[in-house]
This record gives sequence, structure tokens and C-alpha cells, in this order.
Amino acid sequence: MQSSCDFSLFVRASTGSFIALLVYVDDIILAGNDLSEFARVKQFLDHAFQIKDLGVLRYFLGLEVARNSTGIHLCQRKYVLDILFDVGFSYCKPVQTPLVTKVSRDASPAFLSDGSSYRRLVGRLLYWTSTRPDISFAIQQLSQFLTCPTILHLQVAHRVLRYIKGTPDLGLFFPSATSPVLKVFSGSDRAGCPDTRRSVTGFYVFLGDSLIS
Repeated sequence: MQSSCDFSLFVRASTGSFIALLVYVDDIILAGNDLSEFARVKQFLDHAFQIKDLGVLRYFLGLEVARNSTGIHLCQRKYVLDILFDVGFSYCKPVQTPLVTKVSRDASPAFLSDGSSYRRLVGRLLYWTSTRPDISFAIQQLSQFLTCPTILHLQVAHRVLRYIKGTPDLGLFFPSATSPVLKVFSGSDRAGCPDTRRSVTGFYVFLGDSLIS
């Protein structure tokens, strides 16, 4: 059955059996708790498409997967090191936070002559937030200036890169022993924008102890 929440996800569930199939172009993840059903689905896919079994999941679309008896760890170390190399920040000096507490407002902004590199950088960092919620707010701020970015905005983006340099291995951990209870937390900066006095709202969704959104 195709998921109504994600059209790339297909699931089959019955009493005591669950199989999930995630497809992105020609990359596939197959997971489940029923080995016999798992083998049947894999055989069907191989007969229909001649798939190549790469074994236990370790890497998928920039996500590095490490699994042991305590749980599953997701990170994007190689992905982010590639970003640092492409931008020329492989040997930059790390900083402790992705943003400074206060940023001086630019009364006479100097706009970038070509904002495409800024937009590409922010887009690549946005994908990294899937395993690094600690930079979500910084990327949300940078994403507001994609149309006409200034030199100041690029400097802020470069600070995020310096923060990344010091923390490339951090990610999300999904413990094997956790309760399937859904918990949602939200907050607001309460009219934090100095121009419009609008608020920025954020939320986190946990399944047990695992951050899922």
C-alpha cells in the first residue's frame, strides 16, 4: 500500500508482520520484521527490476547509518565534509555556535553580485538539518534572504560552516529500547522580528526518545 504521507513509501502490514519499502529513483530501502516476507518482497523486486542487493543499510542519499545492539545512529559526515571542501572551508577555524547572539543590522547592505552560490549553499545546508536540528533556526534565518542576499548574509552562512567544521559527526540516535509514545514540543520567540514584530515558531516531534520531525 502506498503511503498517503509520502508517495515514495510503500508498506504492507498484517498480524505480527510489517514490511516497508522506500524508493528514490533507483535507490531502495527495504525494512521489516518478518524475514520470510522480507525475502519474498526482495525476490519479487529482483524479478521485476533486477535489483542489486547491497546488504545491510549503511549509506542512503547522504545519510550514514550505523547500527548496533543499542540502536541506530544517523549522521551526514561525508555529505557535510564535501560541502566544506567545495566552499573552501576544509581548514577553517571552528566556532561553538551556528549563530552569534546579536547581529548588527546593515544600514547600507552590499548585495551579492551573484546570489546563486548563496542559494546553493543554503539549500545544501537545509538538507543537512534532517539529522542536525541544532542548525534548523540558523538555516531558517538564512532562507529568508534567498532572493537578494547580501555580503552579511553570506558571512552568517560561513559561520554555520565553521560550526559544522567542529561537529561533523553529530547526528540523531534512535535507541532500540524506547516507548512508542508520540510527543510534540513547540515554542515561539514572541515577536522576535525587529521590523514586523512577527514571531518565529518552531516544533519538535518525538516518537519515544527519537526525534522524527
